[in-house]
Amino acid sequence: MKNSAENIRNITIVGHASKGKTTLCEALLNIAGATERMGKVADGNTVCDFDAEEKKRKISVNSAVASISYKGKNLNFIDTPGLFDFAMGSAEGIRAADTAIIVVSARSGLAVGAEKAFKNAGAKGLSRIFVTTKMDDERADFYKSFNGIVAKFGTQVCPVVVPVLSAGQVRSYYNMIEDKAYVYENGSKREVTPEPADVPRFEAIKAVFAEAVASTDEELMEKFFEGEELTREEKIKGVKLGMADGSIIPVFALSGLTGVACDMLLDFIADVCPAPLSEYAIDSDGSPVELKADADGPLAAICFKTVSDAFIGKLNFFKVVSGKMTPSTPAYNARTGKEERMGKIIKMFGSKQLDASELSAGDIGCVTKLGGFSTGDTMCSSNNVVKLDGVAVPTPTYKMAINAAKKGEEEKIASGLIRLCEEDPSLEFTNNIETHQQLIAGLGEQQLEVTISRLKDKFGVEAVLATPKVAYRETITRKVSAQGRHKKQSGGHGQFGDVFIEFEPYDTEGLVFAERVVGGSVPKNFFPAVEKGLNECMESGVLAGYKMVGVKATLYDGSYHPVDSSEMSFKMAASLAFKEGISKAMPVILEPIVTLKAIVNDDAMGDVIGDINRRRGRVLGMSPTSDGNQEIIAEVPDAEMTTFSTSMRQITQGRGSFTTEFARYDRAPEHIAQKVISESNV
Repeated sequence: MKNSAENIRNITIVGHASKGKTTLCEALLNIAGATERMGKVADGNTVCDFDAEEKKRKISVNSAVASISYKGKNLNFIDTPGLFDFAMGSAEGIRAADTAIIVVSARSGLAVGAEKAFKNAGAKGLSRIFVTTKMDDERADFYKSFNGIVAKFGTQVCPVVVPVLSAGQVRSYYNMIEDKAYVYENGSKREVTPEPADVPRFEAIKAVFAEAVASTDEELMEKFFEGEELTREEKIKGVKLGMADGSIIPVFALSGLTGVACDMLLDFIADVCPAPLSEYAIDSDGSPVELKADADGPLAAICFKTVSDAFIGKLNFFKVVSGKMTPSTPAYNARTGKEERMGKIIKMFGSKQLDASELSAGDIGCVTKLGGFSTGDTMCSSNNVVKLDGVAVPTPTYKMAINAAKKGEEEKIASGLIRLCEEDPSLEFTNNIETHQQLIAGLGEQQLEVTISRLKDKFGVEAVLATPKVAYRETITRKVSAQGRHKKQSGGHGQFGDVFIEFEPYDTEGLVFAERVVGGSVPKNFFPAVEKGLNECMESGVLAGYKMVGVKATLYDGSYHPVDSSEMSFKMAASLAFKEGISKAMPVILEPIVTLKAIVNDDAMGDVIGDINRRRGRVLGMSPTSDGNQEIIAEVPDAEMTTFSTSMRQITQGRGSFTTEFARYDRAPEHIAQKVISESNV
């Protein structure tokens, strides 16, 4: 069935970890008739948690797409992880969707992950729905959770399906749009009439809903003030308008585990949630251009996710913003400027791949074997090049060294990690030339553990994580002079070089070489050899073997032999002078200092500053941010930052974020320097 954009609904399910997102998705798929029975996360048989790591850990690690048909609509559900370590999955879902379902537990209430999802979805202009799930739990308290959401996000939060309570127990669920209450018993649903005595706050909630809906349209407001009841169609019209401009954020009470009241959410998605809207892109001249969700428009599709499949190779997930993809469509990449042959087009239902003849404007699907496309790339026509907004990739802040379990497998690790970084751009792989370590950076400990596991499963290479080494530096603190004399006689031509060099501290990244030789005691043609010998020595200091910086070396005297002197002789002489002189020049260890910019909530600011101080950091300033948080700017030794990501998350409960940038090298405290020296092999 070909779908116009009006009949497409792209829904991402987001929120805090372990609040029932995957279970809710499973219930919606089952009620829609897409599955014969509901799977369970604990049993490892859900549609969207199909990855081996997800089954093993009983959590969502990746975003997953499940496309179904329901009531003449094409629904694309994107289930996303809730753990902050896997925030890339949430970013992928938000980029591709038009509506975000934010899941909140009716038992524990609003959590940090839901707050962040609400903010991120709003920043992308998505319509938003709150779902308070786990209503089957005897400790569930919908109204407490609802009041918490209202307290945080204001009166735009609007109840649509609420529980009707009697003696503290849920008796039925009332649908504000239908103006009907329903009881769910033994797998069946029937309409009931609530007793007025059972619903002390029920009429007030109905009034809140009616006023919120009426306020979206002048005609509806006029009718509301005249005391007339709004019809079902008028309510739907008002909710649609309110969701579009953000003035209405519907709230649904339900149970994903039992499926109770999930049918009303599914109907709402099909009937009320917005179809894909137009987006703005940047054309080849750098000007903004509006792209409407029209299958006959110019092709523009965003790659929001990339997967390396073991059987069919690379899979790129696309949302088609304008135009359509067919097997004959040339795949032009706006980033690379290269055109590829279109691969096979498929629709996804969890791990199942279903062949598709085309993807039209507004729809979501996959294309196989596009080697040049990565997450965030735009597919378009070479005759009409445009670039769409990419995916908001979270910044990796947790860095570890990654070592091969067996010697000689470093290249296999590198090639495997490069592939995994293609799948997950929030992973960053680098090779530190100075410390001779391979480094992997991500969002947290669990993400890196999953990466290690995938290296073994996908690429057959075992690796272990280790604390990364710090690239210290060495320098000198006083001016000295030293002689280097190299003399060797072993038959025939000998070797002779003799230099006097003055070493002094100097503000430079490397070595500054100068000479003030008079009288030709060292011929000029040997000056480059002396400089070369000194530069080679600068690569390894005398204290702990770290690179030397901040040294000026002045060649001021020496002697030579007309036959035995050579460039090699003077290079060796310079090396001897360096070792003697630097040892006498009071060398010290320098440690790298980074500038830390941390965004924290007011409640956590004191604890974060205390943590920075414990890390030998120095707070430079604080300033309020536009979203009501505080930005702390500090300088912290890089060696102390390894565990800051974990501490920051614990202190701020996941609300905080930070970035670091290299600032400079500073002299390390004596106890730190001694530790560095004792741990070195020099």
